Amino acid sequence: MYAVVRRYEGVTDSAEAGRRVKEEFVPLLRQVQGFVAYYWVDAGNGVMLSTGVFQDRAGAEASTDRARDFVRDRLAALLPHPPQVTAGEVVAHS
Repeated sequence: MYAVVRRYEGVTDSAEAGRRVKEEFVPLLRQVQGFVAYYWVDAGNGVMLSTGVFQDRAGAEASTDRARDFVRDRLAALLPHPPQVTAGEVVAHS
């Protein structure tokens, strides 16, 4: 498995960002081949995190493309800064 974590800082409205992610982005992400799980986390103080888990690297990379497009098209005003993206192979899980 492969995971990708994105950290967004300077979020202007975490509740609205969460609503849009839940209602609009998650359904798009479920269509990515190899999708396993996705989490959107409000870390407070204008910071939000996403974690996506996929069967392989190709799925994780496809999710990054979809996330970039979705943020540009639907969340740019709420997530004004590019995310810090970290991805890698899952070496342990439960």
